[in-house]
Amino acid sequence: MYLNNCWYVVAWSHEVSETTLLARRVLDKPILLYRTSNGDVVALADRCCHRHAPLSLGRREGDDIRCMYHGLRFDPTGRCVEIPGVLQVPPKVRVRSYPVFVRNRWVFVWMGDPARADETTLPNNFSCEHPDWRNLPGYLHYETPHELICDNLLDFSHLSYVHERTLGGSTEIAQSRPIVEDIPNGIRVTRHVRDVPPPPYHLTLRDLKGLRVDRWFKYDFVLPGTLLMESGSRPVGDADDDERRTVRMHSCQTLTPETASSTHYFFQQSHRADVGNESTTRALFEQLLVAFDEDKRMITAQSRNLLDSDEPMMTLWMDEALVRFRRLREKLIHDEQAQQSV
Repeated sequence: MYLNNCWYVVAWSHEVSETTLLARRVLDKPILLYRTSNGDVVALADRCCHRHAPLSLGRREGDDIRCMYHGLRFDPTGRCVEIPGVLQVPPKVRVRSYPVFVRNRWVFVWMGDPARADETTLPNNFSCEHPDWRNLPGYLHYETPHELICDNLLDFSHLSYVHERTLGGSTEIAQSRPIVEDIPNGIRVTRHVRDVPPPPYHLTLRDLKGLRVDRWFKYDFVLPGTLLMESGSRPVGDADDDERRTVRMHSCQTLTPETASSTHYFFQQSHRADVGNESTTRALFEQLLVAFDEDKRMITAQSRNLLDSDEPMMTLWMDEALVRFRRLREKLIHDEQAQQSV
């Protein structure tokens, strides 16, 4: 079951152009994305209302889309404006159009009731496109349910073991207890890890070799599955306002269910623009891909195990944030279903 009345990220803005048609499945629904001649992004059901042929296999004619099965032509609102051999097109001949909003290079689509689409509920993914921050856009496709990836992002104790040689670097992360708070539409997690070796990827930004650092992770994890995180490290003993050896990062990551068993994962990890250069940004991105592949291998193996197990997963102390988030999401899905049945 999905939460429908939410903004889901369906693409990076550079993926949607004025010359191509992008097909993407979201919440088990096929969607067609393209840009009009004035640069607006359009999201239509990727299914002609006639014989359900994919419109993404059609062709552009100006800002319209021609279905290349029987020739119906649809405008950017989804209205059919031409049927070959028909003088007047019936108003009911149309395909669904989804509300779209582009913010900081993320393309959001509202999958539920269009009347409830509220741009004020969009997550603040500011570092995806901000002059003070540098990053490269990333995308992964998972053959696992999105809930398992949410669980992984809500419990950073796994950094000590899954990412022992990449993002982790010390067992103290797993031993530190985070502060977990409820916030509107999500969960806030704050974790401080004191007096530990710097993780390998921080050495790309600062000369911390041989030092010990204090690390922090503070992030909001908001519906439907978006992480917005401040993180960093500072050598033990350096003042809080001493930025000479401080590592500061901001990360935006979001999960969009493709189907019940597959997921789109859009992500970036930003560093301060006044530290390093383009090669630094590229090096950090390559290290992040290695770490995220570590996650993917573990979660994919976990998902396979769950397929043939009748036993529930055991809940332990480190699961507080993910349990709270699952409960919040399940409640809202239940509320949506209750409203639809009225």
